[in-house]
Amino acid sequence: MKRRNVIKAMTLLPLADGVLPFKSVVGAPTNDITEGKKVEPNIFRSIGVEPVINCMGTFTIIGGSLERPPVRAAMEAASKNFIQYDELAEGIGRRMAQLTGAEWGMVSAGCAAGLKHVTAACVTGGNPEKLIRIPDLTGFDKTEVVIPVTSRNAYDHAIRNIGVKVIDVRTMNELEQAINPQTAMIYVLSGSREPFTVSAIAKVAKAKNVPLLVDAAAEDLTVPNIHLQNGATVVAYSGGKALCGPQCAGILLGQKDLLQSAWQASSPHHGPGRDNKVGREEMMGALAAVEAWISHDHKAQWKTWLSYLDTISQKVTKINGVTTRVHEPEGYDNHSPVLLVMWDPDKLHITGEEVAEELGRNKPRIALAAGWGNKDDMTSIRITAGQMQPGEDKIVADRIAEVLSRKRSPRSKTMAAPAASIAGKWDIEIAFYSSKSQYSWILEQEDNWLQGSHTGELSQTRSMNGTIEGDQVKIRTTTAIPGDHVTFLYTGALSGDQITGSVYMVEYGTAKFTAKKNKKKADRRKINVPGGPPLAT
Repeated sequence: MKRRNVIKAMTLLPLADGVLPFKSVVGAPTNDITEGKKVEPNIFRSIGVEPVINCMGTFTIIGGSLERPPVRAAMEAASKNFIQYDELAEGIGRRMAQLTGAEWGMVSAGCAAGLKHVTAACVTGGNPEKLIRIPDLTGFDKTEVVIPVTSRNAYDHAIRNIGVKVIDVRTMNELEQAINPQTAMIYVLSGSREPFTVSAIAKVAKAKNVPLLVDAAAEDLTVPNIHLQNGATVVAYSGGKALCGPQCAGILLGQKDLLQSAWQASSPHHGPGRDNKVGREEMMGALAAVEAWISHDHKAQWKTWLSYLDTISQKVTKINGVTTRVHEPEGYDNHSPVLLVMWDPDKLHITGEEVAEELGRNKPRIALAAGWGNKDDMTSIRITAGQMQPGEDKIVADRIAEVLSRKRSPRSKTMAAPAASIAGKWDIEIAFYSSKSQYSWILEQEDNWLQGSHTGELSQTRSMNGTIEGDQVKIRTTTAIPGDHVTFLYTGALSGDQITGSVYMVEYGTAKFTAKKNKKKADRRKINVPGGPPLAT
């Protein structure tokens, strides 16, 4: 799974048991591992937030990764002294070069901020008079960024924030034709397949003297760096994913002069990057993460991860009908073994989605992914070992086994009859956090099944489907733009000509909606078709 597929696979995990009584953060209670976490001060519980066991991987929404001890030590040491930031950046750049073999290195406020700063560098060339005018690029000679459509993603907002025009290309020929004197850079996701491999794009980019930025956020760091060897100008990593560095840090490696311009575009310097502040603690922590990565015993770590998955597999396969399979990815991206736990939902009377929901909402909370098995009639859950901590394998094994072992009655596959036909046009008002917006549905209904179109203030969705059982209506709509999409899950109750309920917006939270049947009659005038050319215009 690509780093940029992110949130699509993630189950959101709101607090299951409500707000807990407030306790002092400093005097937070300890908790025994039998309750689901290691013996440690539970600072999150002190504010009424229940932590999770991470069996998902390095997703930012649940904290990315846990920092290694040398990283924490470096951050603590950095917090005790003041430093001039440009001098600090110079020292880090030089040390990163020594460690990685790259020409230079830089630490940003996360990988996405790094993409933004490199884009600014390619647009300004280090000229501060240009920098302070971003995002108004009027009069600039470099204003365009070329991106293969297969590399468009939610994180290229960081690039577009500079004000550049994105040129989408679908073939290598289109890429070559798109490059012109206004081209500031080319951006591509690491691991892109033919024809848009880093080496193939680099040949074109170098011939035309255009910088190539490679986004390797969730990859393992390679030394010497494989992407720089393949011709990238700069490669960007997340500090808080595979590297187990500061969650709020990104690491840029590559061409020195371009990274110096990128640092100029970064905080503490005023301009479009001032809002991406990176502290001395994160900067030294990121450097320590690279040092720790290079000396880390990755083979031993892999064996430990496999042992976690084996503990879980040994436990759950004792349940009749449950099988497992371990996937060991060979690439650099999200490089962690994954355990697939599969079963027939008609025999255990529960689906993978329901198991993931059960584990994610109840203590000890476990974040994991749900899906389907290698056969159409199989459901599954996926356990990623890369961020599991010692002792959690036994907790996870016991919890999964307990949920799958419960006795359940077969569920009827017959859907409740619809309370009414809701086909037709509906006017929708959605109450967001601080505003209200008007939408509309045009629904078609066949028995319990719904489909149609969903129009909003800015767009019309490409897909819409749902169900009605009794008076309960559930509808999914998706609005897509290049590199991005927004999904609404409507859940409401029908009462007469009105439906009221909630909208689940995945990573964007929830809202309330009211839908009213539009009773306006269609225009029923007859249409007269002239018998020849018009006699007047």
